[in-house]
Amino acid sequence: MEGPSSRSTATARRRDSSGEGDDPARDTKTHFRVCRFIMETGMKLGMRSVPMATACVLYYRFFDRVCVRDYEPYLVAMSTIYLAGKVEEQHIRTRDIINVSHRYFNSGSAPLECNKEFWELRDSVVQCELLILRQLNFQVSFEHPHKYLLHYLLSVRSLVNRHAWSRTPVAETSWALLQDCYHGAMCIRHSPQHIAIATLYLALNSYGLELPDGERAWWQVLCDDVTQKDIDAVISDLLHLYDMEAKCI
Repeated sequence: MEGPSSRSTATARRRDSSGEGDDPARDTKTHFRVCRFIMETGMKLGMRSVPMATACVLYYRFFDRVCVRDYEPYLVAMSTIYLAGKVEEQHIRTRDIINVSHRYFNSGSAPLECNKEFWELRDSVVQCELLILRQLNFQVSFEHPHKYLLHYLLSVRSLVNRHAWSRTPVAETSWALLQDCYHGAMCIRHSPQHIAIATLYLALNSYGLELPDGERAWWQVLCDDVTQKDIDAVISDLLHLYDMEAKCI
């Protein structure tokens, strides 16, 4: 796996002039690996779930506007972690981001010394942050599914037999599925409410928990504009990500 660049600019690996080499499947794998890097690095930095989710959304929204071969994706990822910390009021020092990232690619290595290479990489992260802000027109605050999933879990819990609920980790599974959604572009393709409903729907069905029947399905009661087609689309994208994980090992 390719590590972050220490160049003083964010641009790297320019597309060749012939335009050859475009491979959507390869790009999708690259983005999956980089978002896995964001998640693992974020956890080592002690980031909360929402800041890590914001970093992934920043990453995907940036590459939704530019070509992945025009920029070093891991450098962009480091910058999105830094920017997400600011947006979500959990500031992470650039030095910590750089050292944890360096350890990610060089297991067991010592922290980088404050030499020329370190300062060049730090400048690259900061400059890339400004580039991301310009590309996104400084629109860096996003609505995530987390608050909706919490609300839906509380609502559904009251409808399920408490013994059955206590025996099955529906809440834990739903949160895990939600976090996995941020490894792919589905985090920017689907609405937060639909992602929250779909992850809860999948968790409930995985454990065979059934809710009481009514005039409308429970998910329609909780979210008026969601349809079975919307739920299936989210689940399909999530299952595709799990298939992608097997290919990226």
